[in-house]
Amino acid sequence: MSASSLFNEGMPDRLIRVIVGIIVIALVFVGPKTPWGWLGLVPLITGLVGWCPAYTLLGIRTCPLRKS
Repeated sequence: MSASSLFNEGMPDRLIRVIVGIIVIALVFVGPKTPWGWLGLVPLITGLVGWCPAYTLLGIRTCPLRKS
């Protein structure tokens, strides 16, 4: 298994996930102050790691394949 197969998110996808994750987590501290904001950890972590389990199950890949 190559290192490029460990990533299935492209950079724009990752950036959007991190931004959305931070915004949703902020709901815990400001705004409605609901614990549902902790769900923002999911897009934040997947965006930082670069791998999404749902993408793997659905066969989606937004990360360009690297040429060897």
